[in-house]
Amino acid sequence: MSRTGSNTVLLTGAAGSIGTVLAHELPAYGHRLRLLDSKPIDADDTVLADLTNDAGSAALDAAMDGLESVVHLAAIPTEAPFADILRVNIDGTYRVFDAARRAGVRRIVYASSNHAVGFTPRAPMVGVDVPPRPDTYYGLSKVFGEALGRLYADRYGLEVACLRIGSFAERPTSHRHLSTWLSHGDAVRLLHAGLSTPDLTYAVVYGISANTRAWWDLAPGHRLGYHPVDDAETYAAQIVAEHGQPDLGARTEAFLGGEYTDQRYDTPR
Repeated sequence: MSRTGSNTVLLTGAAGSIGTVLAHELPAYGHRLRLLDSKPIDADDTVLADLTNDAGSAALDAAMDGLESVVHLAAIPTEAPFADILRVNIDGTYRVFDAARRAGVRRIVYASSNHAVGFTPRAPMVGVDVPPRPDTYYGLSKVFGEALGRLYADRYGLEVACLRIGSFAERPTSHRHLSTWLSHGDAVRLLHAGLSTPDLTYAVVYGISANTRAWWDLAPGHRLGYHPVDDAETYAAQIVAEHGQPDLGARTEAFLGGEYTDQRYDTPR
């Protein structure tokens, strides 16, 4: 089914770092937005709801009425105790997908993460077809979301795009960011592609800018209609001057997940 970008889109997690940028910039691409978060938002079409409880689920059902598309960003955006990840990132994501199914929503664009494959060894042009190797409970929750999207695409016919977002920031600030950076502008272009690409069934793509030192294959994103324009290499000389050269023998340099693979993220015994 073709998308023109003219339908109203429910944006969950609209008060978060990515959501705030999208809420401001996506309307320029022709998308009307309904903004949902557990925090109040100063905008015209908003829904105040906590997706982890029954009252929030009822508000979510009402918010989805008559919509065709959902962008699901709402989540704990970093590592946290498993009970919290389970409640917010896993059960909350299930509630969004199932509410979309019940409401007849046609498309979900899901904010996954590179940490779904964080324990994959670094290599040139890693594809989206590598096995899941989450580096944290957070990464595990993103593996769940991708698998849930696959189930709902196959069983219920939802159109699902899973975006393995890299390092979202206004500008890169570390050696790792030279490979993993996703600029604000490219994030908007990525989400627009997920919402507007025609004939989507199910797709997983990496969400990074057009970085010269990229580890991840952007070809699946190109097929989705995502064509990033920013490159972290613009900042490379400044980053090297500030931080020196990285220790290539460090564990955090060996895997795609970077610092999330460090032993300080181990669960205490």
